Amino acid sequence: MLIGEYLHTLDDKKRLMMPAKIRKSLGEEMVITKGLDNCLFVYPLSEWQKLADKLSKLPISQGNARSFARLILAGASETEIDSLGRILIPDYLREYAHLNKEIVIVGVYNRLEIWDKASWEEYRKNSESSGNDLAEKLGELGI
Repeated sequence: MLIGEYLHTLDDKKRLMMPAKIRKSLGEEMVITKGLDNCLFVYPLSEWQKLADKLSKLPISQGNARSFARLILAGASETEIDSLGRILIPDYLREYAHLNKEIVIVGVYNRLEIWDKASWEEYRKNSESSGNDLAEKLGELGI
């Protein structure tokens, strides 16, 4: 299970140290892709395969389904953790998520999210201020 919030920095070669605490759950091989809310999603290979299988079953006749599949699949890049615990973030993904030097890695159960620190702080502030409303809406869904 991937949970928690970790502050790290991109090095000069655009590599990101993955938190030691989650490396075992993540595995050595993973897929990094464009996520929602201008962050990046990182999936362990087994979770990526499940997601890719679901996306392949979306109806290509529906524009929203095509667009979402393109966002996730075309933006994907396979990567590995190097011997020092780092991954390389391709330029197009770094630009998509507006990543600067300071990075926040967020565990979201079956995936990680990579955020620019300033973007994460703004997102978190907004979501925390609307927490009660979110809880009510999710309560209607049985959560």
